[in-house]
Amino acid sequence: MRKLKYFVLATLLAGPALADDHDEDHAAVDILPGWRTDAGTHMAALRVTLDEGWKTYWRAPGEAGLPPLFDWAQSENVQGVTVHWPVPDIFLSSGIETLGFHDELVLPLEIHPGDPAADILLSGDLQMGICDNICVPFQTEVSAHLSGAETVADPRIELALQRRPDSAVEAGLVSARCEVDPIADGLRVTAHLDLPARGGEELAVIEAADRSIWVSAAKLERAGGVLTAVADLVPPTAAPFELDLDTLRFTVLADGRAVDIQGCAAAR
Repeated sequence: MRKLKYFVLATLLAGPALADDHDEDHAAVDILPGWRTDAGTHMAALRVTLDEGWKTYWRAPGEAGLPPLFDWAQSENVQGVTVHWPVPDIFLSSGIETLGFHDELVLPLEIHPGDPAADILLSGDLQMGICDNICVPFQTEVSAHLSGAETVADPRIELALQRRPDSAVEAGLVSARCEVDPIADGLRVTAHLDLPARGGEELAVIEAADRSIWVSAAKLERAGGVLTAVADLVPPTAAPFELDLDTLRFTVLADGRAVDIQGCAAAR
């Protein structure tokens, strides 16, 4: 388990104060080596262990926070890595909602090897953020040798996989249709999701495939079986742009559950 090394981000989102210096680390990261699946992929996991009271962020942090960045380019026998995010917790601080995890995050990594029978050297450069009353960005390098002969599943990773959002089919999505309107510095997307209510107060997150595009918190309205979510998308150029609706991703959260929806059709 490697200690975390701090790095400086060029741009920080609004939120709790950023620590300029520190006396100790408040998180540790290692890799659970996992097993080779029947499909020929390798299921491992990144484990983040946090001090009491500290949290780290989901892939889309919400109204504030530091989005995680993973670079696996130095790995061997790795063609790609699919991250299976568990459903995040919703945190409210000073009227600001963020999404993330406390205590411990087991983040399943499905690794696609070039040679399914050979071992894998997984090597990652990870940039994440952790928060208590202050936010601390950090960087760490992790690596692990993953045996192609290991076939016994790790129950810790299996449990994290069970905590993934439901798919659109599992959640009963009937349709997802979107309207797009230009605004001064980008686009406004209005998504109409014909989706049964998840129960309790719903929160929707809209993500663009291009992570440089800023997406506002979505405003929601439900009328029977249809949930309408409206958000502004602002690119670095701060101007209207071409948007492929199939690349949008929607996550609807409520009562500890979620549904993951990929893409929407143009509304008519």
